[in-house]
Amino acid sequence: MTAGVPSSQIFASELPTPLTSSDYHEFSLEQAKIGQLLFYDKILSGNQNISCGTCHHPRFGSSDGLSLGIGEGGQGVGHDRVPGFGDTRIKKRIPRNSSALWNLGAKEFEVLFHDGRLSVSDDFGNKFNSPAEERLPPGLKTILGTQSIFPMASQFEMAGNPKENEIAGALHDRMDYVWPILAKRVRTIPEYGKMFVSAFPDVHRPEDVTIAHIGEALAAYIALEFESRDSAFDAFLAGDSAALNDRQKKGMELFYGKAGCARCHSGSLLTDQKFHALAIPPFGPGRTRRFDPFVRDVGRMGESDRIEDAYRFRTPSLRNVALTPPYGHNGAYPTLEGIIRHHLNPSKSIKEWTRQSANLPTVPWLAEIDFLVWDDRMEMERYKAKFDIDPLDLSDGEISYLVEFMHALTGKSSEKLRFGVPETVPSGLPVDK
Repeated sequence: MTAGVPSSQIFASELPTPLTSSDYHEFSLEQAKIGQLLFYDKILSGNQNISCGTCHHPRFGSSDGLSLGIGEGGQGVGHDRVPGFGDTRIKKRIPRNSSALWNLGAKEFEVLFHDGRLSVSDDFGNKFNSPAEERLPPGLKTILGTQSIFPMASQFEMAGNPKENEIAGALHDRMDYVWPILAKRVRTIPEYGKMFVSAFPDVHRPEDVTIAHIGEALAAYIALEFESRDSAFDAFLAGDSAALNDRQKKGMELFYGKAGCARCHSGSLLTDQKFHALAIPPFGPGRTRRFDPFVRDVGRMGESDRIEDAYRFRTPSLRNVALTPPYGHNGAYPTLEGIIRHHLNPSKSIKEWTRQSANLPTVPWLAEIDFLVWDDRMEMERYKAKFDIDPLDLSDGEISYLVEFMHALTGKSSEKLRFGVPETVPSGLPVDK
């Protein structure tokens, strides 16, 4: 019996065990301090105008509050971010919702990105199956450190457009040409050079710093800053039966019982780490494959090349979920109630969904593309027909209980993070506050 749960309580799915420090990889605090600065330093972007923290900001629960982000070329943060002006304005929306970063230092995470295109694997002899394949830089130790270097090598996220800067030019030739240039940018800043020498045993002089050291410093920061295991639900699991109010307990009973949420949102991190099709209303540029002749997003199939994986996306963790609207792999639903109702009846929900639900900052020159997929009758028929959950009837009251339980998953530590946003960074570039 799980601590805090009455012996008379019966759930269709077992309650998870409380998270402990043993569930997380160990990371260096000294390396995390470097990672904090790099996370908010725009030196890692091609045009030096965007940082990791721009799209994963603490003010928005480690995301950006938008359905589809505005990447390289944009200005501002979160709801105030605009698509830029003139020749430097954005050329494309980011095709998927900016993922939250909570608990990515946990050992259980072995697959990352919405489509799982990064995973722990030795397919290429370098510990990871990644978009870089055998060209992944040596020295990366963790999946989180590996994930951290890929936005830097994405044209629309951080690299910029061809002919704009040397990073974008290198990316145009080959992805792995980007990373040595960025590593040199960082290590030639004296403050960074000294910090790396002090924090990494294998760095004896600034010239030794590689993109792997940068990735692992970012991983240390993300892991320690966004570790969250002190929610009311955690207290309940640990034995405090009063930690949840009556409405939250009713929501928990539904979550692990009648509503069946825990079939996918299972375990201590509230994710089965697998891929499921939910028929979330599609929009935006999609994440097309090289040979796709039209705008669409096939999800997991883009990585696996298996037709049965079409339109499936990775189950997100629900920890701190109340802090990270909008919801869905593309942020189609602005509220927890909305995404819950979609789960109950995807076919009905996608028919009733309106474009106004998407939080898309106005970009007139991209407006024609934003909902282009809806004009493709065959693609929409395929998309609407593929969902992996059975319809379920819940009352409005039961849905409200589930929403209350979602709020009980918010950790107290999320209100005051260990590091926070630095006032300045060693490059001297402006920090997004």
